[in-house]
Amino acid sequence: MKTFFIFSAVSLVILAVCVSCYSSNNKTNENASNAFAVVELFTSEGCSSCPPADDAVARILKEYKSNVYVLGYHVDYWNTYGWKDMFSSADFTRRQESYAKTLQLSTIYTPQVVVNGKEQFVGSDNVKLHNAINNELKQASATNLSILASKENDHSITVSYKTTGTGDLNIVLVQLQAQNQIGAGENHGVTLHHVNIVRDVKTIPLKTGEGTTSFDLPQGLIFKDCAVIAFTQNENDLRITSAAEASIE
Repeated sequence: MKTFFIFSAVSLVILAVCVSCYSSNNKTNENASNAFAVVELFTSEGCSSCPPADDAVARILKEYKSNVYVLGYHVDYWNTYGWKDMFSSADFTRRQESYAKTLQLSTIYTPQVVVNGKEQFVGSDNVKLHNAINNELKQASATNLSILASKENDHSITVSYKTTGTGDLNIVLVQLQAQNQIGAGENHGVTLHHVNIVRDVKTIPLKTGEGTTSFDLPQGLIFKDCAVIAFTQNENDLRITSAAEASIE
C-alpha cells in the first residue's frame, strides 16, 4: 500500500507500506434481486503495490457475472516518481480526496478500493473485498436506474438514462481491458494488465429523471473495447444508491 498525506493545500508525501493478502470467498447465495456493488479502485502504474489490486478486481469481474461494477481510476500523483501513467487524471485524484474527506481519512493511498461509496480498504485485500461485495449484494436498493448506450457516429457515443434517484448521476466510459509494459519507476520491466479503466466521466446533477449525454471514443479504440457504467450518488455522504451497465450498441 502506498500512502499520501492530505493537507489543506494540495501536498502529497509518500509513505510506502507493502501489503499482501489473498483469500478466495464463495459468492453469496442470499443476493437481493436489485442489489449491487460498485467497486472503485484507485490505482497507478507507478505504484509497485498496485498490480495485486488490479489482479484482484479482474478476478472479481470473472467471479460475479452481474450486479458488480468495477471502475479503475488511475490517479496522477505517482507521475512524478519515474513513470507517467497514460490513464491517469487529476480528476481521479480529486475524487479520491473527496472520499478521504467524507470517510474521515487522514491520507490517500494506492491501491485503495471504495465499495458503494461507504467502505474503503486496501485494494489487494481479497477477504475484505469479497466480504464487502457479498454484504452489499444482500441489500435491496430503493432506487431504479437504466441506461442505453449507442453509436452516434464513427467516433461518439450517446447515453440515455432513466432513474428515480436524486443527487448526482455519474456516467462513466470504461476501457474494458489494457496491457502495458512499464519502462521506468517502481514497476520497471513489468507488464501490467488492467480492467475497466475509467477513461471519461460525466457527472449530472439530477433535476429530472431522464436525459442524455455523450462521449467521444478514446483515440485508438473501437466501440467494442468500451462499455458504459452509471451510478447515482448522494451529494452529502457520497453513498451510491443504484448502478447499471450497458454495452455500446
